Amino acid sequence: MKPSQSHFVTVRALKYHCRTWGEPGAPRLFLLHGFQDVSASWQFMVAALRQDWLVVAPDWRGYGLTQWSGADSYWFPDYLGDLDALLDHYSPGQPANLVGHSMGGNVGGLYAGVCPERVRRFVNIEGFGIGSRRQDPAPRRYARWLAELRDESGQRAYDSFEEFAARLQAENPRLTDERARFLAQHWGKQEDDGSVSRRADPAHKRSNPVPTTTDDLLACWREVTAPVLWIEGAKSGLAARLARDPEGYDARRAAIDDLRIERIEDAGHNVHHDQPERLAQVIESFLATA
Repeated sequence: MKPSQSHFVTVRALKYHCRTWGEPGAPRLFLLHGFQDVSASWQFMVAALRQDWLVVAPDWRGYGLTQWSGADSYWFPDYLGDLDALLDHYSPGQPANLVGHSMGGNVGGLYAGVCPERVRRFVNIEGFGIGSRRQDPAPRRYARWLAELRDESGQRAYDSFEEFAARLQAENPRLTDERARFLAQHWGKQEDDGSVSRRADPAHKRSNPVPTTTDDLLACWREVTAPVLWIEGAKSGLAARLARDPEGYDARRAAIDDLRIERIEDAGHNVHHDQPERLAQVIESFLATA
């Protein structure tokens, strides 16, 4: 595996962890992980890249080795603010190549519409927007959020890293033993009692009383000027749900002016785990286009 380095930078008063691969003088490529994930999750895809890149992958606030926010919930606007600050730090004055998976894809898509001059190319892996179902009425949303504030339960505990790895494979049978062990070591942390839990603030699991709506998302996507590549896992549950809502799927596609779509065979939602070599090939081909 290509070795990575850890860097810590102050981002909006939080100690932020960024994992990098490559040499400082190489073109920059930013990788944005998804919900309940960490930056090390990109290791398999980075190892398959053929070109020389300086790859920068942050742990979002409250994930991995980045400081927890201390807030009751986590919000998309905070991720946008963090990404803006990180690009100012690692790519000042230069439009960035962004790749985002799932939640990271949603964040990247919002940012590409809010700050289109800051994005050169955007690759969205399975981050095609929040569900199109109607949101609960405001009184119900606020009541649910208040009830969740009383829940002080943490992340699920596992007896060992081996048990955690087995759980990951149960959720994704495409994971090899080696990859499952690697992910467990980086996703998990050992607690004082010897158990292993996910490196994520439990507050991430709380619902947001003021959610980002599909209309908000599409409004931002309509402002995107960079070429966009959507990558879908052919075996993804998300792709299957979108297929059952062709009108909503078409609305998403129509919101982006310069859009290309690629389906990766034998891959579920976590395309970067299932088919990292094919994913790296598709991304580099897209980034190289004039």
